[in-house]
Amino acid sequence: MPDPAPAAAIGPRGLLLMGGFGFSSGLPLYLTFFTLQQWLSESHVSLRTIGSAALIGLPYLLKFLWAPLLDRALPGPLGRLGRRRGWMLPVQLSLSLTIVAMSHCDPGRALLPLFGAACLLAFLSASQDILIDAWRIEAFAPRLQAAALGAYSWGYRIAMLCSGAGAISLAARVGWHRSLLAMAGLSLLGPALALLAREPAQPVRDRAGQGWRHALRVRVAEPFRDLLGRPDSGIVIAFVLVANLGTQLADTMAYPLYHALGFAPTAVASANGVPSLCAALAGAAASGLLVARIGLGRALISCACVQMASILLYLALVHAGPVFPLLLAKVTLEGFAEVLAATTFATYLSRLCSLDYTATQFALLSSLAPVAWRTLGGSTGFLAQAMGWTGFYLLTVAACLPGILVMLLLLRRHPGGLPPRVATA
Repeated sequence: MPDPAPAAAIGPRGLLLMGGFGFSSGLPLYLTFFTLQQWLSESHVSLRTIGSAALIGLPYLLKFLWAPLLDRALPGPLGRLGRRRGWMLPVQLSLSLTIVAMSHCDPGRALLPLFGAACLLAFLSASQDILIDAWRIEAFAPRLQAAALGAYSWGYRIAMLCSGAGAISLAARVGWHRSLLAMAGLSLLGPALALLAREPAQPVRDRAGQGWRHALRVRVAEPFRDLLGRPDSGIVIAFVLVANLGTQLADTMAYPLYHALGFAPTAVASANGVPSLCAALAGAAASGLLVARIGLGRALISCACVQMASILLYLALVHAGPVFPLLLAKVTLEGFAEVLAATTFATYLSRLCSLDYTATQFALLSSLAPVAWRTLGGSTGFLAQAMGWTGFYLLTVAACLPGILVMLLLLRRHPGGLPPRVATA
């Protein structure tokens, strides 16, 4: 039986909503990572503690654990908004209130309240991502998914600019309290969009089997079984885990390095502004051209090489000191390299997904991808302190090599690095 027709508006209105949802999803990310690191650095928090803050992002990789709960409509008045919007509204309002709570914290006096609020923000942000992804998949026809994701990506990148460079620059002028209150105000776009959006039609197949066992089997066990039943699935999972490890570990200590070198917060914010955004958009465009020219597997290896070049510019900064043109070159190449790699990697994950489990397998794989970074990232402060900046960044360059070697092995065994799917009865 075919799925019900999508309920969202098709055309400019639907794409504007998707761009707004992208903004809503992207805004909290830096508030739990890069911007938080800058705040901690300015408050003279130790490198070890700053490195441990990487663990705050664990909800982003564990989000599949509570996704079945968000697939069940809420009872009462919120349930009348539908399965997706009924959850979106309380989650997004709670997210805004949590940013307000963070704004009242002082990392120089008490870290525990700030870390607690940041962990809650990461949980609410990951939950919002689940809901927006589900709304997108159900609201847009398959042929419009690419356009919807394009609009989402633009909104996401703009939001990262606001909560990253924008929040840091604003904090330098009016303080962290007012800067975070401004971010909380921007986050209210989320609940406003939840009220404006139309609830997608619920597929008939999702109304059957509402038990927890059914939800866990259909949404977790069966997609995993499908992935693990393919040839060389263990090698594929190894690649997913280590593909972007080097640059992820390097970037964990980016703002502490900038602070240690003596860069003013306004200089860091300026370098991460419009040039970085333009480089990121160029990276997204270059990904499609690269894959078309040399194939997906070789494109992933090329992306890793560009990422290694970006990390080497950290070493150049360490030896040159607070030279703004070099910082600008570093951040610009970094923006290009990261989005080039992320877009190509997302294409690889999408190609791994079976048509029967596309949304679920993508969520599972995208949750699996940052496991190594989120777990090892907590040690980056210890490593930087023990090895010094030069030794640390040489180590992160070396951390790019496992992904290249694993993909070379996959390319020898399978065209494009993609094992064939096993036919099921």
